Amino acid sequence: MENLSYMEVREQICDVCHKMWQLGWVAANDGNVSVKLDDGTFLATPTGISKSFITPEKLVRIDKEGNILEAVGNYKPSSEIKMHLRCYTEREDVGAVVHAHPPTATGFAVANIPLDKYTMIETVVALGSIPVTPYGTPSTNEVPEAIAPYLAEHDVMLLKNHGALSVGDSLLTAYYKMETLELFAKISLNARLLGGEEELSRDKIDTLIELRKFYGVTGKHPGYKKYS
Repeated sequence: MENLSYMEVREQICDVCHKMWQLGWVAANDGNVSVKLDDGTFLATPTGISKSFITPEKLVRIDKEGNILEAVGNYKPSSEIKMHLRCYTEREDVGAVVHAHPPTATGFAVANIPLDKYTMIETVVALGSIPVTPYGTPSTNEVPEAIAPYLAEHDVMLLKNHGALSVGDSLLTAYYKMETLELFAKISLNARLLGGEEELSRDKIDTLIELRKFYGVTGKHPGYKKYS
């Protein structure tokens, strides 16, 4: 958690929420963010509030079952909190979860097209292939069940007909992975408009994945567990 104080974590969550709104990744009350605290509890964005209007005092602190431990007024955690909590349950290394609807990446999710081609150096290193998880009804256990099989090898995934999800050992890591996803989606779409992507050779891919350690990249990488 980058040795941030409790208040600094709250402010960082708000900063990420504001950036997501400014980038057009969320509209109205879309999207949600959560962070795991050192005591094993979690801070989460409240439901029903635009990410542009999030302020530190509006965040909700919950336990691992989703019970509210600290909240102002009638604020409740995001309706997608079950999805967040499943990420923490499946992965002890996860310190933060970001869910948004970045337009180009979500376009691939709506079209049910995974971003699974190894074409762009930075994405090969940071993310690997990005799957589309099965459809799940929001706010139900269907979404956690849909993403669970993918969490062992993926830090980023597209949610079918819904949006995108990223996890990281810190909030900034999870946020940066979402940034990388959306840029990769834009580049992939442009490449397809220009006639199609050209994938890297296997030896180049292996070399790039080995560089994860050199660059200090944390998290999982699909199909290359020895490098994760």
